[in-house]
Amino acid sequence: MKAASAKEIKDELKHSSQQELVDLCLHLSRFKKENKELLTYLLFEAHDEEAFIEGVKSEIDEWFEAINTSSYFFIRKSVRKILSQIKKHIRYSKKTETEIELLLYFCVKLKELKPSYKNNKVLVNTFERQLVLVQKKMASLHEDLQYDYLQELSHLKR
Repeated sequence: MKAASAKEIKDELKHSSQQELVDLCLHLSRFKKENKELLTYLLFEAHDEEAFIEGVKSEIDEWFEAINTSSYFFIRKSVRKILSQIKKHIRYSKKTETEIELLLYFCVKLKELKPSYKNNKVLVNTFERQLVLVQKKMASLHEDLQYDYLQELSHLKR
């Protein structure tokens, strides 16, 4: 089965009643956890981005506490999983400020991690890649926000 284009879907949805749209959304949410998470974000959290960011930060705290630090293999594996979860939340939001906030927070938590990430080349590269990504994203923001984030970024680089 070939999937319809986004325009075709949009045109078809325009002709649907409100009840049909509700049924389609509920049906869609049953198939994948990510669909349900996206709908949850759009319905309950999109109006309050600060609360969304704080919620994700608390999840990041929990994930970092759960890392098995017995070897760098487990640390790398856990850090990759945490980063993929963060990227998923960033995709839901689509806001540059949210992306920068969450990536900076990830870097802060990685820097605080014991044993140090600096003893492993893969973790160092992961840390530095996220900092570069934050720098690129900052270029599209207002100057005042850029200054605030630049302060955090320079603190992390030390």
